[in-house]
Amino acid sequence: MISYQELAAKERPLAVIGLGYVGLPLAVALSEHFEVIGFDISAERIAELSAGRDRTREVTAEELARAWVRYTADPAELKKAGLIIVAVPTPIDHHRNPDLTPVVGSSRTVGQNISAGTIVCYESTVYPGLTEDVCGPIIEKHSGLACGRDFFLGYSPERINPGDRQHTLSTIVKVVAGQTEAVRDLLAKVYGLVVTAGIHLAGSIRVAEAAKVIENTQRDLNIALMNELAVIFDRMNIDTQEVLAAAGTKWNFLPFRPGLVGGHCIGVDPYYLTWKAEELGYMPQVILAGRRINDSMGKFIAEKCIKLLVKNDCHMARSRVGVLGLTFKENVPDLRNTRVIDIVRELAEYCPEVLIHDPLADPEEARREYGLTLSPLEALRDLDALVLAVPHAAYAALTPAELTGWFRPGAAPVVLDVKGILDPAAMTRAGCIFWRL
Repeated sequence: MISYQELAAKERPLAVIGLGYVGLPLAVALSEHFEVIGFDISAERIAELSAGRDRTREVTAEELARAWVRYTADPAELKKAGLIIVAVPTPIDHHRNPDLTPVVGSSRTVGQNISAGTIVCYESTVYPGLTEDVCGPIIEKHSGLACGRDFFLGYSPERINPGDRQHTLSTIVKVVAGQTEAVRDLLAKVYGLVVTAGIHLAGSIRVAEAAKVIENTQRDLNIALMNELAVIFDRMNIDTQEVLAAAGTKWNFLPFRPGLVGGHCIGVDPYYLTWKAEELGYMPQVILAGRRINDSMGKFIAEKCIKLLVKNDCHMARSRVGVLGLTFKENVPDLRNTRVIDIVRELAEYCPEVLIHDPLADPEEARREYGLTLSPLEALRDLDALVLAVPHAAYAALTPAELTGWFRPGAAPVVLDVKGILDPAAMTRAGCIFWRL
């Protein structure tokens, strides 16, 4: 097995597979201490990083310029590595089942290019057992090597929060597990050089896998409770944000808020756990109930918008609605699994013109993934309603006077604030029919 000393002395490099939101910051950080190969199947991504640009905005141009990472799309380069860290996405398919294509494909690539003695550590979110029961055998099949003798497995789940400059790779405790104690100890030393918050040694790979998948499941369920309360309070004509502010004065009240739950973590990870549970003959109830609630919120918000338009005597046949924000969360360009699309599609059932603006989203990706054409901000004029779906910093700076200037003359502007960043009193004083989740 590769030794820590060999890696530290740069006798053999380590490789990071998948240079997205998780893999790139990790490769850049590790390059301060080790020789690092950054591998990605996208030649376009490799060219972009080689030129010093990161479209995810997780790593600055200055950080890229300082990093000693050898970027490549050539899988043969992996043969040189003594430690391979796999940081590929684990999405779900249209039936909400785990889509293992990236992790299976990367395991196949590793198997075809692995050298004896290498440790393969997965960071992707998976259901308990996948690393050892699925990934290991794939590597064995394509390498002809024996797992646990000729190569070894490890697992250290990623905890990256896109766009978060406070909770970063170095400031979040890293959970580490290995097929053997020696593997775990080596990984703890490697990660310990870049994670100042500390290392938690998990008792097994399965424990670490389970810990990761329930982190986001817990958050998903808490948000689902807030979303259900928001629906109930809306029927009671009570402002949910005011209720939460009052309840939050108790020391042990958890500060969760309602909202859209998308992205590649919270809205996806619970399905990995429930899929495995169903395979084992157990039908999860609480977890799936939370998922149903959160997945329904886009439709609820769109229907609320339509009801407000009807009450405002808007002619739906000529209605024009603006949507601010398309990415899955504020201040990031990531469009994966954005639930704003649910609002847009529901509105489009009733409104002939739905215009979407997002200063961070890639227009080509929006067109390719969702069939949407993004509009410039100046196109959002003569509106009947406006949905502030994603609270990007650029939108938070908009004043009530600016917003009301985007509407048709005559009828009161209808404004829906999904994340509650606007001042209700100020919007009402500006003559708006204002609603927030």
